[in-house]
Amino acid sequence: MKLGNVLPDWMWEAGLAGLFLLLGGVASWAQQPTLASSSQGDATATAIRELQQQVNELRSAMAEMRAESERYRAENTELRHELQATRGPSIASTGSPRLGVPPQDSYQTGSAADTNPAPAQSQHGNRTASLDDRVASLEESTQLVNSKVDDQYQTKVESASKYRVRLSGIVLLNLFSNHGATDNQDFPSFVTGPSAGTGNFGATMRQSEIGLEVFGPTLAGAKTSASLQADFAGGFPSTWNGVDSGIFRLRTASMRMDWKDTSLVIGQDNAFFSPLTPTSFASLAVPALNYAGNLWAWTPQVRVEHRFALSDDQSFLIQGGIMDNLTGEFPGNSYFRVPGPGELSRQPAYAARAAWTHKLFGQPLTFGVAGYYSRQDWSYDHYVDGWAGMADWQIPLAPRVTFSGEFYRGRAIGGIGGDISQSVVFDGNPASASTPVRGLDTIGGWSQLKFKLSNTIEFNAAAGVDNPTASEVRAAQASVAYLGSPLLVQNRGILANVVFRPRSSLLFSAEYSRLRTFELYDVSNSADQFNLMMGILF
Repeated sequence: MKLGNVLPDWMWEAGLAGLFLLLGGVASWAQQPTLASSSQGDATATAIRELQQQVNELRSAMAEMRAESERYRAENTELRHELQATRGPSIASTGSPRLGVPPQDSYQTGSAADTNPAPAQSQHGNRTASLDDRVASLEESTQLVNSKVDDQYQTKVESASKYRVRLSGIVLLNLFSNHGATDNQDFPSFVTGPSAGTGNFGATMRQSEIGLEVFGPTLAGAKTSASLQADFAGGFPSTWNGVDSGIFRLRTASMRMDWKDTSLVIGQDNAFFSPLTPTSFASLAVPALNYAGNLWAWTPQVRVEHRFALSDDQSFLIQGGIMDNLTGEFPGNSYFRVPGPGELSRQPAYAARAAWTHKLFGQPLTFGVAGYYSRQDWSYDHYVDGWAGMADWQIPLAPRVTFSGEFYRGRAIGGIGGDISQSVVFDGNPASASTPVRGLDTIGGWSQLKFKLSNTIEFNAAAGVDNPTASEVRAAQASVAYLGSPLLVQNRGILANVVFRPRSSLLFSAEYSRLRTFELYDVSNSADQFNLMMGILF
C-alpha cells in the first residue's frame, strides 16, 4: 500500500512544503560560516596591509634616525679629536680616558676564565654593551643638539618681519684723570687754557654703544641690509647729576645693496674718503685725534662702490658719492632745523676715493687717495669753496706689526674734522655784510704703529697734527673781539694704549694721551689724560 493513498492530499502537500523549508534553512545555516569566514579574511588582509605600511614607515624613520645618529657620532668624534689635540700629545700617550670613553684597563681586568665566558653570557654581555653604547651615543647627540639650539637661540632677535636681525654693542666704563683745561672732560679734542692749577677725575658710561643689523631680501640680484648705531653722548639733561645721564644720540644709520662687485650705500655713514682711525677705547664718542689730524664725519650720504679683482690677492676699489654739506657749526636751534652755510649753497658736498689692496703677511696692504669738495654760502653772497685732497695707507711691516695713517691738505673743511673746527675766518665783524670771509687753509694727518703681542694683547701708539695757515689766522685777528674766543693755529695730539681681550666679548684697556694747542703769537697750552677702560661687547 502506498503512502500517498493512506494520507490525505492536503497533509501530503503540507509535508512536502515543510521538508523544502527545512532543507532551505539547513543550506542557509551551512553557508553562513563560509560568508563570515570570507568577510573576516578580507578584514584580516586589510589589517595586514596597514601593518606592513606602518612597519615600512617605521623602518624609514629608523633609517633616518640611524643616519642622524651616525652624523652626530662623527661630529662627536671630531670634537673628541680636537679636544685631545688641544690637551696635547702627553695626555694621549698616557692612555688617559677620553671624554665619554671609559679607560681601556677596565676591559682587561680579571682572569682568563672571566675573559672567555659562556656563549650565552657573551651574547648577553654584547647586547648590554651595545645598549650602553647606544644610550651614551644618544646622550652625547642630545647634548650636541641642545648646544646648537642654544647657539641659534642666542643669536636670534625677534623682529616684526621674517628677516634676521642682529643686536650688537658695547657696555663701556671710562675712568679718567685730566691735568689741564680742555673743551671736554671725558674725551677732549683740544686745550682751552693754561694747565696751572687745573685738573679733574671722573667716570662715564656715555660712550657705550648699541647697534642693530638687519639682513633683508635679495632684490635685483643684490643682497639688502641695514645697520643702525647709537650711543649716549648727545649731551646732558638738565637734571640732578645729569652728567651721568647722557642723552641718546644717533651715530650712523645706513642701508646697503650689495652685488658681487658693486655696492650702493644710502644713509648716515662714516666719511668713506677718510676710512681709517687710530685704535682707542678712550674716545669712541668721537674718533681719536679728532681735530688733531684725523678727518671724520657721520654724514647723510649716497655713494656707489665698485671692486675690481686684479688677481687672487690684489683688488682695486673706486668709491664716489654726495653728502650733506656740513661746515662744523653747532645747531642754531635745539628743535627747529636751520640750514648752515653749506646747505645754503643749495648743493651737496662731493667726494671720491680710489684704493689698491694687496695681501702681505696675511693682512691687507692698502694705499688710497681721495678728494672732497664743498660749496659754502656764509651770507651776504660770501661764497667759499671748501676742498681737500687726502691719502691713506695701511702697511703690514711684519706678521704682527702694522703701520697706518692718513694725510690731507685742504681749505674750509671744519665740517669734516679739519681746521680745528674753524672752516672760515672773518676780517672783522662777522655780522657785517662788508666783512671779508676767507676759507682757512690747513694741512695735517696722523700715523699709528700697532703691535699685536698675541691674539689677546696689542699695543698702539699714534700721533697727529692739524695745522691751519698761521698767516691767514693772524690776518683775521680783528674778529677775536667779536667772536669772544681765541683763534687756534695748531693742535697736536699723541696717545699710547694697551688693549687686553681675554675673551672676544671682554676687554680691558689703559691709555695715556696728551694734547697741545697753539693760539696766536706762539701761545700754547697742554693737557694730559690717563684713562682706564673696561668693556663687554655683545
